[in-house]
Amino acid sequence: TMVVTESQDKMYYPPDDLKRDAHVPDFNSYLALYRKSLENPEAFWKEVADDFFWKKPATGPMLQYNFDVTIGNIYVKCMEGAKTNMCYNVLDRLVRERNLGEKVAYYWEGNSPDHHMAITYSQLLSQVCRCANVLKKMGVKKGDRVSIYLPMIPELVYTMLACARIGAVHSIVFAGFSSESLCERIMDAQSSVLVTADGVYRGEKLINLKQIADEALEKSNIMTDFMSGICSLFWCVQTPWDSECDVWWEEVMRDSPEECEPEWLDAEDPLFILYTSGSTGKPKGVLHTVAGYLLYTSLTFKYVFDHHHDDVYWCTADIGWITGHSYITYGPLANGATSVLFEGIPVHPHVGRFWEIIEKYKVTKFYTAPTAIRLLMKYGREPLQKYDLSSLRILGTVGEPINPEAWQWYHEAVGKGRCPVVDTFWQTETGGHVLTPLPAATPLKPGSATFPFFGVEPTILNEHGEELEGEAEGYLVFRRPWPGIMRTVYRNHERFENSYFKKFPGFYVTGDGCRRDKDGYYWITGRTDDMLNVSGHLMSTAEVEAALTEHPAVAEAAVVSRPHKVKGECLYCFVSLKDSREFTHTLVEELKRLGKIMRRILRQIARNEKDLGDLSTLADPKVVEELFSQRCEAAA
Repeated sequence: TMVVTESQDKMYYPPDDLKRDAHVPDFNSYLALYRKSLENPEAFWKEVADDFFWKKPATGPMLQYNFDVTIGNIYVKCMEGAKTNMCYNVLDRLVRERNLGEKVAYYWEGNSPDHHMAITYSQLLSQVCRCANVLKKMGVKKGDRVSIYLPMIPELVYTMLACARIGAVHSIVFAGFSSESLCERIMDAQSSVLVTADGVYRGEKLINLKQIADEALEKSNIMTDFMSGICSLFWCVQTPWDSECDVWWEEVMRDSPEECEPEWLDAEDPLFILYTSGSTGKPKGVLHTVAGYLLYTSLTFKYVFDHHHDDVYWCTADIGWITGHSYITYGPLANGATSVLFEGIPVHPHVGRFWEIIEKYKVTKFYTAPTAIRLLMKYGREPLQKYDLSSLRILGTVGEPINPEAWQWYHEAVGKGRCPVVDTFWQTETGGHVLTPLPAATPLKPGSATFPFFGVEPTILNEHGEELEGEAEGYLVFRRPWPGIMRTVYRNHERFENSYFKKFPGFYVTGDGCRRDKDGYYWITGRTDDMLNVSGHLMSTAEVEAALTEHPAVAEAAVVSRPHKVKGECLYCFVSLKDSREFTHTLVEELKRLGKIMRRILRQIARNEKDLGDLSTLADPKVVEELFSQRCEAAA
């Protein structure tokens, strides 16, 4: 039940000027569409699909699925039998059918304010086709995996769309990850090509991507032979070079044809793999497929940001994360949007860089992370006052729940009290927003992700799997799929079923706790598994623990989360040393565990909460007193 009238909580209502032209102009309109999406999903999603090009129509229903592991394998299928191409739908369709060739697709803004360029839809299509032809010439074909390790430059978008065009499966690795992380992801995907750059400046810090990539390939070549034909493409110069496998981007692109026929793919063919941390320590290759992901990212972008043709939209995320896949590349392009593509960081070369860019491009829709908001809050309102932010109409947040204080600052200082804040909850696995306000329809409560998006049916369960009605707190799960949900963990369907469906058969289990208030609003309360949300990115406790216990002085280690003013959560580590080893400042950096103590208790110690409840399950309850006496405040 969704109720918004007569609430005793402080509510923020949509401005009238936004409601006038909105796709969903009021809460009743939202309710009607939401009801249709659940009661007649076939008609609802077919209407969305009608906006796109299908080489061959679907022969099956819009959605088929099984969420119950007790009756068979978990599966989700969307528009089975249909054939299409993602790249065609986000580029050719707009250039050739909607005459948007001269419209700007991206304003690229480099790490330095001196570096910038505008890229039209026609130019983007041309570059993507040239890159696609280069990949084909190198032997890449439908179904092959291509790893991409690039900074936020146009070539990143060209390459991922080139993969989509020829049916290759892209696997983008955030260009801040180590050689070990890159190696692990290349190995799991069994990629045949790696696309990287010589280096990137992030602020004033130089990151030598080519050196990291070479180290990753060296590690992978020792262990396998499938990498022996690896090739690397570069967009810069002055870098270590291996002529047997390295290829210059500019050389191969120079004479590559500007036309490339798209590969027509089945609706359920894979589009990309994106690795996310898993609670067992080994990253999970989340696999998304063509048709469902197209429908869901396009619709969520259109409605959540209330997109209109004259908008300038800016999502500050990196494409190396799911936010960049869904809401920098595929969702905006599917709607013919103009976006800002930003290579830099919020405080370089000055703390007003975000506001300078908003003024420069007259950004209307701005989507960023609570971490960035809290960082900029530290500098106060003075940097904001130098810039004209009057173009802004909608603000958004992503990556983690936003605390009410940061929400208020964002709403008042950045949005001047006139821009709705869409606090979006979703995951790498969901593909797009699943709980979110709609800017002209949803009265807002700071810190709440409000209500489900169309086609999404959330519920809250207790530890026994029983559904909780009304006001409640427990496990957030979903009863049915939407087109954009992940299909499997790459090459490990058993792990997919165990991770998301085994705990509560019949439901997709998010791994997040949730509270539903008396008005039906949903509030995300944090992870329920051994995952941490640091700066909006999931980290595995097992992964960090494994790293710490490699230190020769460490016997055991355990990691939990605690609140952090900027990052939302930070790591708090308990470390048990081997006999005769000395506890030093160096070991403080390494984090983790003491004894076989439940993480619930460790988390409470980390937060300095003295009421620990029942300690009878501990082998030695006295160790709790010892931990409190040695408790470190340095992480505060």
